[in-house]
Amino acid sequence: QVQLVESGGGLVQAGGSLRLSCVASGRTLHSYAMGWFRQAPGKEREFVAAISWSSSTTSYADSVKGRFTISRDNAKNTVYLQMNSLKPEDTAVYYCAAGWKWATKVADFDSWGQGTQVTVSS
Repeated sequence: QVQLVESGGGLVQAGGSLRLSCVASGRTLHSYAMGWFRQAPGKEREFVAAISWSSSTTSYADSVKGRFTISRDNAKNTVYLQMNSLKPEDTAVYYCAAGWKWATKVADFDSWGQGTQVTVSS
């Protein structure tokens, strides 16, 4: 199983940007599909973005399309989430996840990070 550690969260004003990083250890990320999810207080964890192992395929939640970009650097065992034009409704704990197959659902990912808090003020 791969261990994942997220970083890059913080407090930002609406309209601002943040870049989240997810570094893997234990196993190489090369064969894994990767995803970003988020969970706001009192809400279920929801899909944000996913990327295939080769970066050839990406998928985004409608709420973040055109604002967020997922990318990966397999040589660095790292996945990124560039978040632009942030809105207060983007406030949540953001989680990185790894899975053996292409997926966009929480249940289909095998390994999870501990999360990083993103807070967007209005």
